[in-house]
Amino acid sequence: MKHLVAKIHPADNVLVALTDLPIGTPVTWDGATVTTTERIPAKHKLALQNLAAGDPVHMYGVLVGKMASPVGRGGLLTTANIRHATGSFQEGQHRQSWAQPDVSKFEERTFLGYHRPDGRVGTANYWLVIPLVFCENRNIQVLEEALVNDLGYARRKSYQPQTQALLELMQAGKSVEEILATDLHSAEVNQQKVKPFPNVDGIRFLSHEGGCGGIRQDAQTLCGLLAGYITHPNVAGATVLSLGCQNAQVSMLQDEINKRDPHFAKPLFILEQQKIGTEEALVSTALRQTFAGLMQANQQQRQPAPLSKLTIGLECGGSDGFSGISANPAVGHVSDLLVALGGSVILAEFPELCGVEQEIVNRSVDHDTAQRFTSLMKAYGESAVAVGSGFDMNPSPGNIRDGLITDAMKSAGAARKGGSSPVVAVLDYPEPVTKPGLNLLCTPGNDVESTTAEVGSGANVVLFTTGLGTPTGNPIAPVVKISSNTKLAERMPDIIDLNTGTVIDGEETIEQAGERILDYVIQVASGLEVSAVRHGQTDFIPWKRGVSL
Repeated sequence: MKHLVAKIHPADNVLVALTDLPIGTPVTWDGATVTTTERIPAKHKLALQNLAAGDPVHMYGVLVGKMASPVGRGGLLTTANIRHATGSFQEGQHRQSWAQPDVSKFEERTFLGYHRPDGRVGTANYWLVIPLVFCENRNIQVLEEALVNDLGYARRKSYQPQTQALLELMQAGKSVEEILATDLHSAEVNQQKVKPFPNVDGIRFLSHEGGCGGIRQDAQTLCGLLAGYITHPNVAGATVLSLGCQNAQVSMLQDEINKRDPHFAKPLFILEQQKIGTEEALVSTALRQTFAGLMQANQQQRQPAPLSKLTIGLECGGSDGFSGISANPAVGHVSDLLVALGGSVILAEFPELCGVEQEIVNRSVDHDTAQRFTSLMKAYGESAVAVGSGFDMNPSPGNIRDGLITDAMKSAGAARKGGSSPVVAVLDYPEPVTKPGLNLLCTPGNDVESTTAEVGSGANVVLFTTGLGTPTGNPIAPVVKISSNTKLAERMPDIIDLNTGTVIDGEETIEQAGERILDYVIQVASGLEVSAVRHGQTDFIPWKRGVSL
């Protein structure tokens, strides 16, 4: 049965509207009835009691703000009457036990993946073409033009036939009004070609703006991220283009590869333009070597693998007031299921852990893990303040419009993606995941920067929750888009893979939604294409460790 409101935690003093509530609507929760004193839009919050200026506001059982001005019982919380606030955090007692979920439905399940020499298993099989410095981006583009179409890897829908149709209409003397009224769908054509390498999912070109300038740490960090992609289980091999004189030297990249895989055995071709000479010589050599690498990669085939070989990145973007009560906790249940099965999960976006630090500290397996988390969080927060910003500036206009009106409110809901299992490791960007269980990775909250980082640390599938809709994808890991509400899933079916608005609609529980997501993940890990892959959405943005929220 669908309710009008939800109270997330017994200690909360606000309710979440699950549908638009007109003024004068009586709503009941746990036997208490509250009548709305103004219109409460869906996803927004109404006060359970009279709140005076300075009073704390609690959601998810944590402090998410303080009142800037009074709001009566049944009134609407807005950016005008509430301010961001969080509780302090310190070392605490670390959890000694964890109530694992029942995984009997999944214990014998497997997925079909690509087994790599280092023991990891990929959910896809890509070849990478990477510039070590932005100076090589043009050559990367030339290689992409030479390889992608003829080898059948062009995935983006072409609108060129529509442009041609419009040009023909203009040449036929049609008016502006007639052109505006023209239906161009009939002009679409399917340009997909047969792939000569059926076991290779694609060639990915990781253009970026780094590698030189900035500080030496930027170059080292970039090489670590690129090494994470080259050694990734979803990657069969790579072609790397270096100019030669940049900060991000080939030796630096090779050191980072060795850190992650001392016995690295994939085909890797590294070309240095200043040694080779002309563009034609560079590109021709790169083409030959890449083609030979594709022939090797095509020899790989999918084989059964246990679910413990999955590493799932947890991400949210374009969040709304329902994200924290449908999509994120459902993904949190997936996290707990996978951890119980021996797999790994990555919870990132440190600005979106603001306000739940004490819970994270208490969930850490030991003092050193907790201390590293608090150290990274405090340093990150201080760096934001130093340039006149802060975590309180994190919510976007879209977040605020749809009910996330303080950063702590957004963070408390975002953290639910991590479930309830112990924190086994805290990683600083771009360190790799080496332990099964829940890993924390220091990244910005920015969708693409964080997703890029999670995959660089080893995620072979990413679960991405959204309440507003965002097309974010990744070059080598499937990004599963999960809607927090049914309206979004119906409005943007081309980018949404799964809908958890069913939880809001009263059609299934968090646990049922989580099991449904894990079932889908197993299919995706075995080769089922998600929307972002079908659309060729290959977002890749390295983090330069400046302030990015």
